[in-house]
Order: sequence, then C-alpha cells, then structure tokens
Amino acid sequence: MRFLVRDRLLGIGEDYWIEDDRGAKVFLVDGKAMRLRDTFELKDTQGRVLIDIRQKMFALRDTMVIERGGEPLATIRRKRLSLLRNHYRVSLADGRTELDVSGKILDREFAVEYDGELLAVVSRRWLHIRETYGIDVVREDADPALLIAVAVCVIHLAEKERGED
Repeated sequence: MRFLVRDRLLGIGEDYWIEDDRGAKVFLVDGKAMRLRDTFELKDTQGRVLIDIRQKMFALRDTMVIERGGEPLATIRRKRLSLLRNHYRVSLADGRTELDVSGKILDREFAVEYDGELLAVVSRRWLHIRETYGIDVVREDADPALLIAVAVCVIHLAEKERGED
C-alpha cells in the first residue's frame, strides 16, 4: 500500500491529507494548535479519530505517545547513540515489540523495520511532486495507520530537534 503526503508548509496546527496511490483521500492529520504539548489526530475521511499522537510531558528526551481508543499503542523516542543517521525507537505497548526507524528523517528518506524486516519505506525519490513524500507500507499485515503515525512522529521530533540546534 502506497500513500502520498504533502508536506506541511506552515508547521504545527495545519491539517493535511494523506492520499492513496490513486489520489483518494484516506487519512487526515489534524494538528492541534494552542496546546500545552504538541498534539495530532489521525482521522479517517468521516472525521473519526483513529489515532491520537501527543508529546509526552516530563520526559528526559523528546518523546511522542501514540494512542488508539484511549489506550497506549506506542512510544517513540530518539536513540541515544546515532552518529550519521537519525535513529528512533518505537516501543509498542505490549512491552516486547520494538520498531526501528532509521535514515535521513528531515530529507524524508527513512525506513521502519521490525527485527530486521522492512515494514515501510518513506521516500521522496519516486515522486516528482514538490513538497510531497510517499509512505510505502511493504507488509500486507502491517497496520498502515500506525506506520503513518510513526512517520508523523519521527518527522515532528526531527524537525523540533533541528529547531533547537
């Protein structure tokens, strides 16, 4: 499954649609402005909230939390030791499963893996539309909403970190 994302140009608080490979709107990323912590909602085309994404308060490192139906689904934070590329760790709520996100996050060129197996690729390479990147969910049994939420989180964390440098 391949999805198209048009980059946010004005930052947090702006909503943007994610389309499928046929150009149909599939998900809305609703950035909530004027909140104490960075907050997003991933909604379906009827406006139902599928996933909540929030910055975790009182964390030593910037951390984002993904919830579905009010229940924790995943926690995302940057790995401590990553010299050349951005590396983020996604800890799923089951406490046993971790996803690895690595690549050039700010360039929108990165991969999401589980135990060395590719789940999704985020890339601008195969698109010719400016300010657009694709999310290619490789595994059929993967949760596209979760993987899109992970991409939103790591891009947000990387942009926030770049702004602090």
